[in-house]
Amino acid sequence: MRILLASFALFALSACGLSPMYAGGGSGAVAQSLAAIDVAPIEGRAGWLVRSALEERFGAAGQASPQYRIEVRLDDQLEGLAVLRDDTISRERRTLRARYQLIDLSSGEIVLDASDGSDAGIDVVSSEYAVIAAEQTALENLSQDLAQRIVTRVALALRSQGDGEQ
Repeated sequence: MRILLASFALFALSACGLSPMYAGGGSGAVAQSLAAIDVAPIEGRAGWLVRSALEERFGAAGQASPQYRIEVRLDDQLEGLAVLRDDTISRERRTLRARYQLIDLSSGEIVLDASDGSDAGIDVVSSEYAVIAAEQTALENLSQDLAQRIVTRVALALRSQGDGEQ
């Protein structure tokens, strides 16, 4: 009975139409498309961090001549959340938002126009150095998270574009 149920489950799973996004590894269609993305310069420290993370992720499958360009505009906000009776801030929130466009270089067509973001909470303590270090660490972590979100969204767009061409 167990074998029959396991066989049925495997059959149902294979019939659901799911397929791995990165099928074929580094030589797969999505990985090769990601490797062919040029990342335009992004302003500021946050921009440098996000651009470096994007280039690292896009280049994971190797190098290819650019077929696409991604343009990213960032909005980095740091705001106080919890204000104590003596008007000091005890908690901050750092928010990093991105608006980005993936552009096909051969046609100039915008393949993807999207936005995404991430935020982090920061405790404000008595040491100014510790607060600055926490703010910078939050920015670094948010940059990595945002870059991963962008890469995932771009991979999905390129995959669906590839499915439409077939």
